Amino acid sequence: MSIAIVLVFIIWGAFFPSNVEYVLGLIDGFISDTFGWFYLLVTTGFIVLALFLIFGPYGKIKLGKPDDKPEYSYFTWFAFLFTAGMGVGLVFYGVTEPVTHYYSPSSADPETTAAAEESMQYTLFHWGFHPWATYAVLALALAYFKFRHRAPALISSIFAPLIGDRSKGGLGVAIDTLAVFATVFGIATSLGLGATQITAGLSFTFDGIPNTLVTNLIVILIITLLFMLSATTGINRGIRYLSWTNIVLAVALMLFVFILGSSVQMIESFTTTLGNYIQNLPNMTFGMNAFTGDREFLNSWTLFYWSWWIGWSPFVGTFIARVSRGRTIREFVIGVTAIPVLFSAFWFSVFGIAGLEMDVAEGGVIHQLMNEMGNEVALFAFLESQPLAAVIIGIAVLLISCFFITSADSGTFVLGMLTTGGKLNPGMSVKVIWGIVLAGTAAVLLWSGGLNALQMAMLIAAFPFAILMIFMCISLLKALKNEHGILMMEHKQREHDPEFRESQQKELRKMRKGFKKTLPDAEDDREL
Repeated sequence: MSIAIVLVFIIWGAFFPSNVEYVLGLIDGFISDTFGWFYLLVTTGFIVLALFLIFGPYGKIKLGKPDDKPEYSYFTWFAFLFTAGMGVGLVFYGVTEPVTHYYSPSSADPETTAAAEESMQYTLFHWGFHPWATYAVLALALAYFKFRHRAPALISSIFAPLIGDRSKGGLGVAIDTLAVFATVFGIATSLGLGATQITAGLSFTFDGIPNTLVTNLIVILIITLLFMLSATTGINRGIRYLSWTNIVLAVALMLFVFILGSSVQMIESFTTTLGNYIQNLPNMTFGMNAFTGDREFLNSWTLFYWSWWIGWSPFVGTFIARVSRGRTIREFVIGVTAIPVLFSAFWFSVFGIAGLEMDVAEGGVIHQLMNEMGNEVALFAFLESQPLAAVIIGIAVLLISCFFITSADSGTFVLGMLTTGGKLNPGMSVKVIWGIVLAGTAAVLLWSGGLNALQMAMLIAAFPFAILMIFMCISLLKALKNEHGILMMEHKQREHDPEFRESQQKELRKMRKGFKKTLPDAEDDREL
């Protein structure tokens, strides 16, 4: 069913691209103007839940059996988080977003020191706690039910405490289908961004390569073949080695810019931006411009990002859950939220400050090129001014390509899991089919309206899934509360005398039996 729905969209976009753009625009405008507040409240709720899971009573519960150890080292785990979570986006928007906000800030006067400070603040806001809290709660729910209670690795499994056996019937199928739909458009958006930036980089470096839609489609085709080749090696080889490569290349590129740029200014920007972000987080989080009426910045940036993170959450959450067995809830949530936010803050401080300084020093050259050639050229316009420009641009293109391949490889892996009953190692044929579907969706969206169509499709697909995520959080908290009560009673039994333990055995058995009934059916351990 999932593939059929997506194929209908691909065929529609291939034959009627202008109609797709028109319909997406109508729906997108309605959701943005009518339900923008909903996205803000939902993503804020995920942050509150993440904080509760860190500091609340459930932090010591392990995502797995009591003797399970983490499957991957911290370095590999963080590499997975970084690659799956937002690798392509950081590279794409590292220079683009701060420069754009400098000329079109949310509230400050354009092209001023206040605009520069606000641009860095809002960039971190869009890439900070909100996306990672969104990923964390969904990934935690999947990992909790999969590794602690041996449930299928499906979104529908999370809802068993709320809807019981209906999670295995038609309602469960509908939930998983919606998750697949959101995942396809989430990944397709990232693939579209990656393709346009690779094309821009090649066009910038080599005069004979035009920056056109045809080149974008050729890039998508080549990368599709490469990530399918990677998919044949599985998660412990292809995705793991690519994730390591991504981290090394990203850190190397960032250090190169940091060392040759205004290093002190970048460090000061990092601390200042982090402080401004934390201080102004409530105002930015709930601000809907209700009294000014200007919604352009909110719709174009904040709501797009919130929908992107929600739409990406089934993909990223499922992948993060897959590689997180053996960690406690507290360790998991801190690792998935705090570390990536700090890295993102430093990344944007380096590339944002370097890009702004160059743009201002050369009379707005980056902003002018972005207006003429698109946002995807911003990074390469900046790198062109650096020493060994051709080599550095080549490394940047290689980094984007590696992120592109890894995201697509991870995406086919996750979609394979979601459409094969939650298998942790889906078959190659399933991954190939989904690889072709992802490439087709990205190509159709670029054909229909470029990056604008990608953004609109993402916001639309995320809306119904955001509603599902609310009930998912309720279901998770219900299960954690019940299990925590059982764990506390077991602990008390171990501490008290035999007579007390005997009197409580009956109640404990009753609690265990009732809790087990609320959980999804366990799978055979051989699937793990």
